[in-house]
Amino acid sequence: MMNACPPSTRATPTTVTRRSFLQAAVAVSAPLIVPAQVLGRGGLVPPSERITIGCIGVGGQGQGNLRNFIAQPDAQVVALCDVERDAAGKGLVPAIATARTHAEKVGRAIGEQDLATYHDFRELLAREDIDVVSISTPDHWHGLICVAAARAGKDIYCEKPLTNSIPEGRAVCGAVKRYGRVLQTGSHERSNDSCRFAWELVNNGRIGRLREVEVRLPTSEPHHQRIRQAVGPFEPQTPPESLDYDFWLGPAPWRPYFPNATHFGWRFWMATGGGEMTDRGAHVLDLVQYITNHDDSGPVWLRATGRRGPSPIFDAFMDFEFEYRYADGLRVHGRSEGDRGLKLVGTDGWIFIHIHGGRLEADPPSLLRERILPHERRTERSGGHHRNFLDAVRSRRRPIADHEIGHRSATICHLLNASMELARPIRWDPAAERIIGDSEAQRWIERPMRAPWRI
Repeated sequence: MMNACPPSTRATPTTVTRRSFLQAAVAVSAPLIVPAQVLGRGGLVPPSERITIGCIGVGGQGQGNLRNFIAQPDAQVVALCDVERDAAGKGLVPAIATARTHAEKVGRAIGEQDLATYHDFRELLAREDIDVVSISTPDHWHGLICVAAARAGKDIYCEKPLTNSIPEGRAVCGAVKRYGRVLQTGSHERSNDSCRFAWELVNNGRIGRLREVEVRLPTSEPHHQRIRQAVGPFEPQTPPESLDYDFWLGPAPWRPYFPNATHFGWRFWMATGGGEMTDRGAHVLDLVQYITNHDDSGPVWLRATGRRGPSPIFDAFMDFEFEYRYADGLRVHGRSEGDRGLKLVGTDGWIFIHIHGGRLEADPPSLLRERILPHERRTERSGGHHRNFLDAVRSRRRPIADHEIGHRSATICHLLNASMELARPIRWDPAAERIIGDSEAQRWIERPMRAPWRI
């Protein structure tokens, strides 16, 4: 478990939960008029039966997850947490507005007392009336908060990559298992019907024998260009009063505040993210694992070469190529150009899956008109990534992208970054989860945390 920073001096909000309020109201008197949603009429789920959710990290993707959970009829977001109060559409203030606006769009209302806010995630986790947490912080916080959430008895929806290092990922898996929790990694491409149809085509031999997989992770979008062009000179700045910058850094090494290296730009500082390799790579390489049936394992050999941009404050690799191999001989190779996605190449044809969205291309095109017969192999369909998670919370079954799946997919991203950093191939033991014969590479992937944080 973590050795946390000194407890926050901020008081935990005193709130009456919707469950306890309704129970008390029923005990005191029977109202003459009860709204339909309270009784669960018209397909609405009464508040007492909804899964209560606290959202930790509510910028960018955090607001996307917030909207997705509000849209679920059997879920209720009751708390938000962020170390940023208000910064041009990011932080607690705009997230509150997003929550209320989106709730109105789906026919609900979020009142002043319905949504508590927190600065410190530990205060949110201490609430016994919260069932689930959604973690959408920068990557370097994922592992610590997941372990703390599991220990607090919460089920977890955590953005991809599951963690920012391999040992953290194993620690998360251990905590989820130890405390009997459900965890869904935010690798939402797995929930696309088209991606699951591609699994069925490949695994029922429609492209013949699978020979290799080609991966494309282009780094040519506007946000990549901003990183490439951020060459300085850079002067450290005083963090805005709205941001607790030391808490934002948390387990990452301390360095001065640079505005464009925090919001979104954190993805390209290796201490807080892993560049495109762990950003969209965590989606594409996750589908490689899934469709080739390596979810419970990983490669045994990896090689990657890369080039960083000129910026002194961003050290992620911007241009790269790589290959890796599984023990069964399957070869995966990729580069940082082309259409984002993966091409599954067989002896009788190929299928390309576009990321994001899962649009399929194939040769021959008739592959996409194939029907999967009743006796053939099929894969589970998802009603949506957030829906799949909530169904797993209720049934206690494994979700589509559980903790082990998320950890194994992130591991490949981290190993490829390590190979680029050290400029040499890596031999990997996926059972022991250790690098073979290279102590320097093993130390590199372990990523110590800044005191006093640790798992």
